[in-house]
Formats: sequence, structure tokens, C-alpha cells
Amino acid sequence: MWGKDSNNQEQHRARIGLALSGGAARGIAHVGVLRVLQEHDIPIDYIAGTSAGALVGGALASGMSLDEIEEIGRNLRWRDMGRTTLSRLGVQSNARMEEYIRARFPVTRFEELKIPFAAVATDLRAGSAVVLSGEGDVAFAIRASCTIPGWYVPVTDEQGRQLVDGGLVANVPTAAARALGADLVIAVDVNCEGAKFLGPPQSAIGVMLQSMMVVQRTAAMHQWQDADLVIMPKVGHIRWDEMTRAGDLISAGRQAALSTIERIKHLIELAQERPSKWYQFRRRAAERTEDKRRFSRLR
Repeated sequence: MWGKDSNNQEQHRARIGLALSGGAARGIAHVGVLRVLQEHDIPIDYIAGTSAGALVGGALASGMSLDEIEEIGRNLRWRDMGRTTLSRLGVQSNARMEEYIRARFPVTRFEELKIPFAAVATDLRAGSAVVLSGEGDVAFAIRASCTIPGWYVPVTDEQGRQLVDGGLVANVPTAAARALGADLVIAVDVNCEGAKFLGPPQSAIGVMLQSMMVVQRTAAMHQWQDADLVIMPKVGHIRWDEMTRAGDLISAGRQAALSTIERIKHLIELAQERPSKWYQFRRRAAERTEDKRRFSRLR
């Protein structure tokens, strides 16, 4: 089991954080990755998530089992998250998503989570990242992180900031995972392959998502640099609005995680052998070179 109790078992090991990317329907691929990490007893001490990654990461942090999260992923539909609104700021309100989370998560306060968690949103006026963590309402934080601009009406927090999807500024929230306290950061980017599917998007929300991802794909390369390892599920053939492809997405996430599991174990072993934080400096050059090579192959 992951959670606060497990943190007391190995006081001297490196703390491991997950950075789960946004990607709308593709986000269910995160479940396949999490399955492999759990099967191989990889400890998870911190989770940062953006958009769909915030939903999956928040569910795990709240204490939900992977079976329960997978069930949500297989059954969730766009109608569960939004309803039509008369606002000039968006086609729909995603208040329904907040209600959906409250009805299913075991806890919905940051202070009560089993694993420290951060959801990343974007301050629409300032154009900067807003990291929601530590205390407050998890359901609101995830809703804010998932507020697709132009489709959903921006949400307003207690400070009066208009918040929208965190994918605009930090689709792979590696910096947020590091800021939580992680020594080693494992990132999962479900958008690394871009759009390999044939034909145009089949819905208005598909058009908006694809437009966002074009910008995010370039920015993601810089966000990878703050990770110790990046898992890249091969889901470029699946559109971001295809909510019914959960089985294919979970399988792709699982395959991607299995292909990197030995590298993950090696990183953990190195950190245990040398408990000083040497690896935070030495790993960057090698990982950066490898990620650039992989990114070039995907272009």
C-alpha cells in the first residue's frame, strides 16, 4: 500500500514523487503505469498532477484503490463533468465535476490525504502556474486544474483569481512534484507522441484539446528536464476526447511503465547506496540527453 504509513518504514531512502501529465481522456493511461509501479513495490511519497493527471493523482492520494480508479476511468463521460451554461466565458460549467469527486473520493481535504498531493492550475490573468496543495478543498483544486479554457467557464478561487487548466503552463508538473519534497521524480507524459490519429477531431472539445496540446508538446520537453525519468505511453493514435478507449489507454500505460521499470529500480538503488543528494546533479545530463533523443524520434 502507498501512503503516509509506508513513509515510516524507510527513513533514509530517497523520497519519490510522481508528476502526472494532463491529456483529457488519455489520462486513464496513468492507471496502467500505477499498476506496474505497485506490482514492483515502487514507493510513492508525493504526487503532482495536471488536469487529467490531477484527477488520477488526487484519487490515488485520497486513498482510492487502483481498481476503484480504473472503474471511474472506464465509466467517466464528458456529461459527468460539465453542463451547458449561459456564460460568455465558456460553453459549459464544470461544477458537475466537483460534485462527482465529492461523491466518490474517501476524503476531499488536502489535510486528510494519504499521500501529499498538488494540483496545478493556471492563473488566467497572470499567465502563471498556481499550485494547489497543503490545505483546502481537493475537489475544487482538481476541477480548477481540469478547466479547459474556451470550453469550461474559468473558476474563481478565494483570492479572486480566475483559474483554468494547468496544462497551459505546466502540463507535466515535474517542478511541483519536486517542490513537494521529492528527491527522485518520475514523470508520466501521455501527450509525448502528439496526434498520430487519422482525420480531424470529432467534437468541439476535441478541437480545443488538440490546439492546447500543440503548444504543450514543445513546453513539455523543458518540464522533462526536472524529472529523473519520463514514462511515455504510446497513445498518439488516440484522440483526447475518446473517453471510451480506457482499455487501450491502460494497456499502453502498462507497457510504457514495464519498459522503464528496471531504470526506475536502478535509480532507487543508486540513491540508497549514496544517501547524499548527489544523484540530483549527476543524473540531469544523462537524462536530458536521453529525453531529447526520444523527443526527436517522436517529432
